[in-house]
Amino acid sequence: MKRRTKIFGQVFSFQTVREVLAKASEEKSGDILAGIAATSAAERVAAKVVLSELTLEDIYNNPSVSYEEDEVTRVIYDHINQPIYQQIKGWSVAELREFILSNETNNGCIRRLSRGLTSEMVAAVTKLMSNMDLIYGASKLIVTAHCNTTIGLPGTLATRLQPNHSTDSPEGILSSLREGLAYGIGDALVGLNPVEDSVVSTTRSLETMYNFVQEWEVPTQVCVLSHVTTQMKAIEKGAPADCIFQSIAGTQKGNEAFGIRVGLLEQARELALSYGRGTGPNVMYLETGQGSELSSDSHHGVDQLTLEARCYGLAKHLQPFMVNTVVGFIGPEYLYDAKQVIRAGLEDHFMGKLTGIPMGVDACYTNHMKADQNDIENLAVLLANAGVTYFIGIPMGDDVMLNYQCTSYHDNATLRQVLNKRPLPAFEKWLIKMGLLENGRLTAKAGDASFFTRKGV
Repeated sequence: MKRRTKIFGQVFSFQTVREVLAKASEEKSGDILAGIAATSAAERVAAKVVLSELTLEDIYNNPSVSYEEDEVTRVIYDHINQPIYQQIKGWSVAELREFILSNETNNGCIRRLSRGLTSEMVAAVTKLMSNMDLIYGASKLIVTAHCNTTIGLPGTLATRLQPNHSTDSPEGILSSLREGLAYGIGDALVGLNPVEDSVVSTTRSLETMYNFVQEWEVPTQVCVLSHVTTQMKAIEKGAPADCIFQSIAGTQKGNEAFGIRVGLLEQARELALSYGRGTGPNVMYLETGQGSELSSDSHHGVDQLTLEARCYGLAKHLQPFMVNTVVGFIGPEYLYDAKQVIRAGLEDHFMGKLTGIPMGVDACYTNHMKADQNDIENLAVLLANAGVTYFIGIPMGDDVMLNYQCTSYHDNATLRQVLNKRPLPAFEKWLIKMGLLENGRLTAKAGDASFFTRKGV
């Protein structure tokens, strides 16, 4: 296995595959903070050259975290389709890239091949791609899942309606919910980030949203994003949840920092299938984001893109209905500015789709990051063209509880109109029945939250 190359008279040597992967990444402030990033553009190019020539077998034989040490590694490796891997193990990473981007390959053959890839292989090929490559490659991939409705269908752009409130006020939640639905938002999920992580509060918020959705016969899913153990207790006591949420990491140590293990997530899935209100078979909602392992000192010297790919390998095991990367949420310590956030968003979406999960992106940023709303809108347009499964929708793009900025209700409605995207089919039929959508366009009634008050009907 060759781990050295010569560029412009200078020889670059790399000690491990892990080092090659880290230094082949596009510049990320998190990798710099961890002390594992390339120290110059020349070293980054050299690492990409070396990476391009490594075989998939080289990468298979060198997991970022050892099989014996880490249960996420075990999940990834235990679910590799060995006959497919054996067919392609002699390919170089460059050859894998050419296969994905070739005009001769389509969703079916790429999805089949992906069953033989480890998460590190997915990360490796991503590091050799330009932004346009990531958009084109992802646009070829179709991944669907079903809870109460089917997500990921070609030509659709779904949305998670996020009716967060600074005090978990039921009326405040309903106000945001009414407005979002009036804009045609919420076909992927009505999902609340709670202020209070308790069984009582989780149950109250679930009942608030679920009862409203039932009253108006909205074809969607309902979830409260409290800790998975809180949701499990609430559901066991009869709380009406369609799916179960949890943030996940790319290492066992990172997941332990979240208070979870793989076995617990498997139990949560079984509980949702047995006691949740969703029809399934996909009943898990998982969130990720580059940098979370560094923030909990659980990265094992692995770069944040590779760790993110490992998140998707774990997510695939849980057969999720939705996965999304909250791409700019952690802050500039991990993704410094708009350029890094845009790159990470395109990387994450491509890696999720290649792994075989229904991938959405929370195109967002924090207020202390070198980014603004125009940057996030740019990312949203790029991702929508790449075939992103869904975005988050919040009032005016400003979350009053989490204090970050992302795509608004009207941003998502505009993306659909500009790019000729449709809501999920069942939700589209509902919007038409309600008089909010006609001939694929929102009507004059759209955006008026009073439509969903008794007085306004």
